[in-house]
Amino acid sequence: MNRKLLLNAVVKYLGGLVILGLLIFVPAGTLKFGQGGLFMAVLFIPMLIMGLVMAVKDPELLEKRLNGKEKENTQKAVVALSALMFAGAFVMAGLSCRFGWLRLSFGGSIAAAVVFLAGYAMYGEVLRENAYLSRTIEVQEGQQVVDTGLYGVIRHPMYTATILMFMAAPLVLGSWISFVICLIYPAAIAARIGNEEKVLEEGLKGYTEYKQKVRYRLVPFIW
Repeated sequence: MNRKLLLNAVVKYLGGLVILGLLIFVPAGTLKFGQGGLFMAVLFIPMLIMGLVMAVKDPELLEKRLNGKEKENTQKAVVALSALMFAGAFVMAGLSCRFGWLRLSFGGSIAAAVVFLAGYAMYGEVLRENAYLSRTIEVQEGQQVVDTGLYGVIRHPMYTATILMFMAAPLVLGSWISFVICLIYPAAIAARIGNEEKVLEEGLKGYTEYKQKVRYRLVPFIW
């Protein structure tokens, strides 16, 4: 892995750690926010491990995952909406801790953390299966349709994984109000998928046939 990529990865990792910490703990008014600490651990420890694995085994994939500049206007809008939603949810989680608004027990947060980590494990498996998995919507040179493993069951397993993770996240933080805010996320993902599949059908050979073979987008037998 080259120095530039390493520096980019380190800066984004530490930047995310600091920004998220500020969004959660400043509104909480204390660092003694156990559920906040739990969430930071289940998010950033696996992220570090996954990043190190990609850095060693597949630096090209890591570079793709670090690139978040969308080209499609629809995708830019979805990313912006998601960012605002998550920022609001994290701030509200901190405020909920400070003022005791609609709190989930710590035991409930532990259960949510298990779901979050299950989503993370699924996310890691998707990265293993699909070497073309960029953060942005694009058709890459030489890209082929992946139709095995999880992709043989649903067309967008990465989004299923992220929905599991980010619907569990506010509950790890112990905030029912934040959970309600995050209900926007599945709707945003549905909009993203609609645009993404249009791009893939137009630019990726075999994708139309793949859609006919694998009928469900996110959840088998449902959608």
